[in-house]
Amino acid sequence: MDRRFFLTAMPCLALAGAARAALPDAEVGPRYTVSAAHLEWMLTQHFPLRYPVAGLLDLALQAPRLHMLPEQNRLSAQMRVEASGPALPRRQQGSFDVDFALRYEASDRTLRAMGLRFRNLRFPDLQPAASEWLNAYGPALAEQSMLEVVLHQLRAQDLALADAMGLQPGPVTVTQEGLMIGFVAKQR
Repeated sequence: MDRRFFLTAMPCLALAGAARAALPDAEVGPRYTVSAAHLEWMLTQHFPLRYPVAGLLDLALQAPRLHMLPEQNRLSAQMRVEASGPALPRRQQGSFDVDFALRYEASDRTLRAMGLRFRNLRFPDLQPAASEWLNAYGPALAEQSMLEVVLHQLRAQDLALADAMGLQPGPVTVTQEGLMIGFVAKQR
């Protein structure tokens, strides 16, 4: 009976091994996914944000709309921004664009923005000189608004099986649908 089981099981195991070897590396191994909708919801918890600029004006940033950039392994965020204050004749509506990568922070099991790149700050109704002045302030605004923002926090139960297998979160990959977190062996 054991011999028959062994003879039957061997071809199945060989076939399963060949099928696994044919898969691309990204398809092999445990992973954890986070949807784009969940990421956007998490970001809304940090907004709106208000920033005074040298007593001249106040900028108010609304919650961003995220766009996945899988070809760059980054995300972009576009936010509505409102500028008001003594330096402006009236409230101005505009938009603010940045893109960023992600990193995993083991101390609190979070995914955080990093490698922030300011794209632009646009106010269509402002004079060109005023727009240029605001764009000069844009990189500092980008850092204050998005750097180290928590986009997702894994729960202890999300990592329990991986932890029992001696694995920890590794590379974070941006896909069209959201994020995929791979697991790597824990370092001792």
